[in-house]
Amino acid sequence: MEITISDQTEELTDLQLSDISSLLNFAGDYLELAEDTEMSVTFMSNEAIQNFNREYREKDVPTDVISFAIEDEEDIPPELFEQMGIPRNLGDILVSVEKAHEQAADYGHSFERELGFLVVHGFLHLNGYDHMTEEEEAKMFTLQRKILDAYGLERK
Repeated sequence: MEITISDQTEELTDLQLSDISSLLNFAGDYLELAEDTEMSVTFMSNEAIQNFNREYREKDVPTDVISFAIEDEEDIPPELFEQMGIPRNLGDILVSVEKAHEQAADYGHSFERELGFLVVHGFLHLNGYDHMTEEEEAKMFTLQRKILDAYGLERK
């Protein structure tokens, strides 16, 4: 996958950014996405993500992750991108590094595990998964756990 990663906080290490890229590539392989699939991830502050949350979701609070999917159910089928020889762009994931630190402490696991959880959560949203109903939530959260566990980021 072609993944553009930006750390606006300048807090994450090169290793952490590399691990996120590896995790997303692993998740892409898990979902059997084409190798030329594109997406971006931006790590930011609570203040920055709150601005997006207010503007696009009408919620004036910081949140942990926001996904902006380019496709929706009525868009071009993913197979058509391959047939046309053009890369598929999934969209963008925004992650609050501050929220990741807070939630890692709250849940009693590592910052890296929380960061991975949030990125995979956003990634699944970009791929059409949601948790608006109990059935959708069960399907998405089960897949999320399977990806994280298979990658080695189990919840302890």
